[in-house]
Amino acid sequence: MAGPVIVDIEGFELNDRERVRLQHPLVGGMILFSRNYKNPGQLQKLTAQIREARAAAKDPKVGRSKILITVDHEGGRVQRFKTEGFTHIPAMASLGCIYDQDPLRAIRIATETAYVMAIELLSCGVDFSYTPVLDLNYGVSSVIGDRSFHRDPKIVSILSRAFVQGLAKAGMSCCGKHFPGHGFVEADSHIAIPEDNRTLDEILGEDVKPYEWLGDLVLPSVMLAHVIYKKVDKHNACFSKVWIQDILRSKLGYDGLIFSDDLTMEGASYIGDITARGQAALDAGCDMVMVCNKPDLADELLANLRYNPNQNPHLERRLEELYPKYKVCSWENLGQNVAYKNARSATDKVFS
Repeated sequence: MAGPVIVDIEGFELNDRERVRLQHPLVGGMILFSRNYKNPGQLQKLTAQIREARAAAKDPKVGRSKILITVDHEGGRVQRFKTEGFTHIPAMASLGCIYDQDPLRAIRIATETAYVMAIELLSCGVDFSYTPVLDLNYGVSSVIGDRSFHRDPKIVSILSRAFVQGLAKAGMSCCGKHFPGHGFVEADSHIAIPEDNRTLDEILGEDVKPYEWLGDLVLPSVMLAHVIYKKVDKHNACFSKVWIQDILRSKLGYDGLIFSDDLTMEGASYIGDITARGQAALDAGCDMVMVCNKPDLADELLANLRYNPNQNPHLERRLEELYPKYKVCSWENLGQNVAYKNARSATDKVFS
């Protein structure tokens, strides 16, 4: 039984309140942040605690269900674990710059960079990272910027495919974000409600192209943008049946898992309280909704959300695609992994 809510925790280990929260039947995943990381050994203990807490649930259906342990670990500005051994991953724009000079070299480095990222996370018990960013770099967005591979959607697609291949080599799945595109607007949806005034045809012809070209076989999950595209729908993509059902599901034929972005962000605030936001996102067609940095709001949503598992019979199947494909060695044994050593050596020559 998979739940549709992703929650977070406060520190380096679980407290009693968090153990109870992780056993709630509506919780299907959790997201880690920099505040949850001290070193690889501590992270391994924490991910083990999370799984143990889930397995200890009184409800046997919950106890038997897995919980997806996730992180925003893209590289550059958005890399949650940077110290005590984790490789510093460069911003994705650096790969775009290499591509402009030598496309084949950039493709190889993208794959090796992703492999290093994924195997380090997996070795510490983290299942999944919300990457790659498919937004286009128009040079105006304060929140996207160098998180994007490139301005050209074809190059974004090529480098993303190579990056996803590297994740998959380590056994990790991926998430394309932020559909249908966050790079054109200047405002940061964490602290504002961005509005994009382009037409649907303009957005489909540029920002949506990577999603169309890559599809759900390459991208088993996507995350939606807290951006209002005024000429398409009055609601931002996370709350929009037009974007989710008419365009993403029907027009693009997408069958993977759809995440909302964090419902505590300012870009989601116009809908109402946290329960209204969660309900609106699920009713619009999101598979999973995320509540970050505000544990009281997470508890409020779990207490008040109206959700029947039968309303989304595809959730379990889609979520299963995001779990690691095979077991990797522990952090302590990474140094004996020849593929990891070779990938580290190749990327260090480029980025050190």
